[in-house]
Amino acid sequence: MQAIEALLRRYSPRALKEPAPDDAALGLIFESATRAPDHGRLRPWRFIVIRSEDRARFGGLLADHLRRTKGSVSDETLERERLKAFRAPLIVAVAAVVSPDGKIPAIEQILSAGAAAQNMLHAAFALGFNAVWKTGGAAYDEQVKLALGLESKDCIVGFLYMGTDEEGPGSLPRPDWRKFVQSWSPTR
Repeated sequence: MQAIEALLRRYSPRALKEPAPDDAALGLIFESATRAPDHGRLRPWRFIVIRSEDRARFGGLLADHLRRTKGSVSDETLERERLKAFRAPLIVAVAAVVSPDGKIPAIEQILSAGAAAQNMLHAAFALGFNAVWKTGGAAYDEQVKLALGLESKDCIVGFLYMGTDEEGPGSLPRPDWRKFVQSWSPTR
């Protein structure tokens, strides 16, 4: 697939099934991620892979976060939260390991991790898979970060759910890019 075709055709799928990217495809996806812009060559990216059986533990982490932050939550609601870990056969938590002591602002390090995540979405699509980027409150929670091996200063930019989409792009209209572009004319 040509790069421009992947950029123009990629979409966020509703549901993902097996097969997930195998180790070879995942290697290409991660290699694509490391081509993201990286001011200062800090390489702030961390990719935490959550595979098949580990999804149950990750689902427990999501449910625990909801229980801690929302107080009284029904068992049904907790189960729905737990099942989010099974949206796809593979999950990659994308994080920025932030170096606060330096000349590169934290926001640039976080944006670099976001660019890495975007590269991963396009690489997965170009390889015949698909992925959807999710966050939610758990992405910003200190205990979730610690459970994933990160520090509180670090930032989870998203959870990428990866697999194979059998449904296609659906019928959501694509936005017209012209609505987002404006010309700048400096005033004198």
